[in-house]
Amino acid sequence: MREFKVVVLGSGGVGKSALTVQFVSGCFMEKYDPTIEDFYRKEIEVDASPCVLEILDTAGTEQFASMRDLYIRNGQGFVVVYSLTNHQTFQDIKGMKEQITRVKGTDRVPILLVANKVDLDHQRGAEVGDVGTAWAGPLAATCVWGCPFIEASAKNRCNVNEVFAEIVREMNVNPGKKEANYCCCVLL
Repeated sequence: MREFKVVVLGSGGVGKSALTVQFVSGCFMEKYDPTIEDFYRKEIEVDASPCVLEILDTAGTEQFASMRDLYIRNGQGFVVVYSLTNHQTFQDIKGMKEQITRVKGTDRVPILLVANKVDLDHQRGAEVGDVGTAWAGPLAATCVWGCPFIEASAKNRCNVNEVFAEIVREMNVNPGKKEANYCCCVLL
């Protein structure tokens, strides 16, 4: 059975732990408790292939940002999460992508971009900055990211399993397939 090391990254309060705990144990964490580092293991089946995920849920606060290089160095696939209700968390992901490619030494790293808190869709809009599919979907599809994009809700368990299945698919992709011709443009 193949093992995959997945690192969950994102700013503080975006729901990294909530997504991970919902996936691993099926419960939603109501209270926000800042994470330093939590490690989980779960056996799943993706496209009829059994595998084991080793998931590292990382700190989102700047206080622990210096530890990110180590997490990235040891990870194989990265779930980069932002909140649909907080425009700044969307802005923060650009630096995380740059850090991943710098530490890994390549642009061809398995990454999944996740917009969390889709259950709060009513808060997405001009008052908090539109950080929905209008921005993130095209961003993920550009050559800058070259990765899939999923909207999810840890609270409603919307697309939670799909997040982790999709990052496994990304880690399984033939590197030649990742070299597709993407239309390059900067959307920030």
